[in-house]
Amino acid sequence: MLVMGIDPGIAITGIGLVKETPGGDPQLVHYCVIDSTAVKDTSSRLLFLHQELEQLLAVHQPDEVAIEKLFFQKNAKTAMAVSEARGVIRLCVSQHGLPLTEYTPNEVKQAVTSYGNADKKQVQEMIKVALVLDKVPKPDDAADALAVALCHLASSGYRRLLENADADY
Repeated sequence: MLVMGIDPGIAITGIGLVKETPGGDPQLVHYCVIDSTAVKDTSSRLLFLHQELEQLLAVHQPDEVAIEKLFFQKNAKTAMAVSEARGVIRLCVSQHGLPLTEYTPNEVKQAVTSYGNADKKQVQEMIKVALVLDKVPKPDDAADALAVALCHLASSGYRRLLENADADY
């Protein structure tokens, strides 16, 4: 299974693609960011995000997509802008007919580090270990997206185990 993890943002959106090997291990496929900081107005940024994500979905053809849920931010203006970006992402994923699952930041941290309150450095180091990388992926937005993808792979594996257990009864 190929999973696209997304860390949404209005200026920078992290993208991470991870697949599950036949042995059940996660394997890095690709990571990048969609950087719209050079685009000035919000509407144009949202259009740029849609176009870039559309292209990535077409090229990589993931089986499923996972996105980080928006958590409360002190700056309402930033939260609103990220919500708009999330809406564009959800639309684009839906246009491709792909399943979309959302995870809170604590769920992602729990899945990647086994500790829901892990700090960013701990999460990044575990991404490096889980994907057998020489260094932590940069920028942080891309690393966060890989963490979301890893979280989804772990959750999917757990769901499959539960489904198989139900089928045995």
